[in-house]
Amino acid sequence: MSAAAQEARQEAEAVMFGAIDNLLAKTGVRARDIGVVVVNCSLFNPTLSLSTMVVNHYKLRGNVASYNLGSMGCSAGLISINLAKQLLQVHRNSYALVVSMESIMINWYRGNDCSMLMSNCLFRIGDAAILLSNRAADKRCSKYQLVHTVRTHHGTDDHAYRCMFQEEDKASLVGVALSNDLMAIAGSALKTNITTLGPLVLPMSEQILFLISLIGKKIFSLKMKLYIPDFKMDFEHFCIHAGGRAVLDTIEKNLELSDWHMDPTKMTLNRWGNTSSSLLRYELAYTEAKGRVRRGHRAWQIAFGSGFKCNNAVWRALKDIHPSKEARNNPWIEEIHRFPVEVPKVESVVSSP
Repeated sequence: MSAAAQEARQEAEAVMFGAIDNLLAKTGVRARDIGVVVVNCSLFNPTLSLSTMVVNHYKLRGNVASYNLGSMGCSAGLISINLAKQLLQVHRNSYALVVSMESIMINWYRGNDCSMLMSNCLFRIGDAAILLSNRAADKRCSKYQLVHTVRTHHGTDDHAYRCMFQEEDKASLVGVALSNDLMAIAGSALKTNITTLGPLVLPMSEQILFLISLIGKKIFSLKMKLYIPDFKMDFEHFCIHAGGRAVLDTIEKNLELSDWHMDPTKMTLNRWGNTSSSLLRYELAYTEAKGRVRRGHRAWQIAFGSGFKCNNAVWRALKDIHPSKEARNNPWIEEIHRFPVEVPKVESVVSSP
């Protein structure tokens, strides 16, 4: 193993084990009681796998269901949640440990291709661990209930397939190229995803208004704007994958979200950068550190990933979440008083000839 690969493995161990240690200490769950392990990381996939490293380090039981998801992009955190949810339907009276991380140590692009340099500016290392349970007794001590997960995949479309692609540049240096079509592709994937989620969460009044506008526009060819349902009626908190400021501004405008709703996403991008699949956990942690989460509140997590994928998860808070009780596991707690900060709007730049 090269020195760089060894350092990347040590980096992965440090962030994974640190997050898991804090999680087990807070929940009081014993490692041998964990029946399912799902670990995801897009850019670093060594042999032995990251999930095997977790099994070995914590000496999990021999029949543990262990899964390692690699190269699935920034939305893999919600894919892991969805997988754990399905596995818990089979493994009764058990715990599922989900670890979402990113390592960029050996995947830093060292060339001069502008389409690949953007990933160097956005991505940062990050990790988050979450424990899911199907044990009835755990409901009274759990923070959230997983209500819905919806996955959308546009991989059959060639433009969507190629919009984020790891490849070599002209100098044979490996990097992740981002297409100019990324914004349009993300918007299309989000539209499909929301169309699937809408009937599950929207009140009938909003669904009827959307249906009327759709019929008028598509069937009767009326010159009218398609009605965008007010998702603020269904969700108190929004955690949107902070892949870039331009994407966030577009979503904010289309969903008519306020600065308050966008705070967790924008401040996470400002403070931590794009930590890939763990990003949504940082955003929800921001909301908790601000003391905004109350029993019955619903949080909507939306993630984008290469392929092109758009996935979401809906969580319902089972209790009021007090910042003082979350201090041990919350990366924001020591500096939350500094946020939000003013972040300038994205301006179009026109190059001179």
